[in-house]
Amino acid sequence: MKEQLIKTITKYIKLSSEEENLIEAFWTEKTLEKGDYLLRNGETCRTDNFIVNGTLKAFYINPETGKEEILYFAIENWWATDIESFQKQSPSIYNIQAIENTTLLQIRFNSFQEMLKQIPKLERFFRIILENYLGSLQRRIILNNTLDAEQRYIDFLKNYPKISGKVPNYLIASYLGITPEFLSRMRKKIKSS
Repeated sequence: MKEQLIKTITKYIKLSSEEENLIEAFWTEKTLEKGDYLLRNGETCRTDNFIVNGTLKAFYINPETGKEEILYFAIENWWATDIESFQKQSPSIYNIQAIENTTLLQIRFNSFQEMLKQIPKLERFFRIILENYLGSLQRRIILNNTLDAEQRYIDFLKNYPKISGKVPNYLIASYLGITPEFLSRMRKKIKSS
């Protein structure tokens, strides 16, 4: 499983076999059953989490409606972490939960800092990962402000085909900020055109 993490890292930076072995020593495996929480609102995010297989959702409960609102999904070879809570070691403002049985590789905050100290070039890898994440957040904000619901759904299907096949439609509707019924009508309309 750790080979999967190493393979992901080496897409961006070159590692020696000694560095690969060192990296592997810092990470531990964790399994979540469907419905298990990786993180709950109010808890401090103690680990950075790389998904080996499975699917997670990050969400918060809207205090006005009491409804779950999806922030992001995370699938194989992606990361699922409350970055601010992890970096500041402060309470999280959202939840991360397994949508299906999921296997993760985790690194604790102090181990993460030590790993970066021992292998400084990993700073570049994690900078690239954060830049990609920030870019996707900016894109989502812009699309939410400029596209109608149908266009956002079509964009979601185009850019996240693996997620759309693994995640129930009511969660996709929440991610898009629409009702499940509206999503169902859009899907029928798109299929018939």
